[in-house]
Amino acid sequence: MDRNFFLGIAVAVAIVFFAAAFCSSLPKSPVPSQNRDTLYQVSTIDALLQGSFDGTEPVSEMLRHGDFGIGTFDGLDGEMIVLDSIVYQARADGLTAPVAGTATTPFATVTYFDNDFTINTARPLNISELGSELSAELPSQNLIYAIRFHGRFPSMKVRAIPKQDPPYPTLTEASKEQVVRVYNDTTGTVVGFYTPVLFDGINVPGYHLHYISDDIREGGHILDLAVPAGMRVNLDLTDGFAMSLPTKGTFAGVDLSQNLSADLAKVER
Repeated sequence: MDRNFFLGIAVAVAIVFFAAAFCSSLPKSPVPSQNRDTLYQVSTIDALLQGSFDGTEPVSEMLRHGDFGIGTFDGLDGEMIVLDSIVYQARADGLTAPVAGTATTPFATVTYFDNDFTINTARPLNISELGSELSAELPSQNLIYAIRFHGRFPSMKVRAIPKQDPPYPTLTEASKEQVVRVYNDTTGTVVGFYTPVLFDGINVPGYHLHYISDDIREGGHILDLAVPAGMRVNLDLTDGFAMSLPTKGTFAGVDLSQNLSADLAKVER
């Protein structure tokens, strides 16, 4: 073979390497943005009801899917409130504070909150009256809604459950240790969701609301509240759903074939 043949091969190889280097230096195509109207969930409520309390997902990973939501922490250690991409923990001892991204959750739901419509309360309401008034105004009760409203509340009744140790009890048993607090004339934000009945066993059908005060000193799972007339309740219609099922902890051995709606009703109220 002559010298020109080998020279041609060398030139071809050089062109290939140059092209590869040039392409690698080009800006990467942007990753498609996260669907902001998707509810992202870690595990299921029925697994939590049966004592699947091991934290399996870091909250830093959870925050890749939303900036707003609720849940709990490893060992059922208090109530989670996610507001504007900050994850707060309202513990049974009364301490409410932000947590590190390394904290883990056994159950949580988050989304990106973008207000779609607002419902103004026409009269003072407790939690059951609030649910009825909102439901009457929802475009459909078969969809998911993220719910956010801020203001001064004459009364806010919340609970938090102390951290549990393995072997874990059921959520019904653990809730017997819950610490209930009533805050009067408190100013803060209600964070939560409405999920339709088709989520029975997966999430909490109906309204599931948590609270965090502006001064980050009060918070928890809402058992009852007093909503004044004229409160602006913001709702984000959420038509997508994604769930991460744990591959660690006790989830794999939980019997999810049972109907636990009665147990859930006891725990929620």
